[in-house]
Amino acid sequence: MDTLGKRLSYARRKKGYTQDSLAASIGVSRGVIFNLEKDKTTPQTIVINAICKTLSINKDWLTDGLGDMEDKSDFIQSTKILAELYDVAKELSEEEQLFLLDMVKAVKLRLMQKQ
Repeated sequence: MDTLGKRLSYARRKKGYTQDSLAASIGVSRGVIFNLEKDKTTPQTIVINAICKTLSINKDWLTDGLGDMEDKSDFIQSTKILAELYDVAKELSEEEQLFLLDMVKAVKLRLMQKQ
């Protein structure tokens, strides 16, 4: 994939978006996505940032073909949080760990119900 347009098209399809759904997600017209994928226009920084955030892809990969496609920042942050949670939980008794797990599950369920 040697152009931004080809990389965008690939990432969009891989993440399960149509041109219409991606355009709606970032607040542009379908024509903007179409023109980017056909390499007919130079993208504005704000559009590139919105695409990368929506698709969770690496900006350097999209614009220049550098690095991995996937944006690892969310993964790295999740790993840090889970490691800290583990450090706290390992000091607890088994009963306390099970209580903590039940609390996390309850919070997750409550958050899902609010959506």
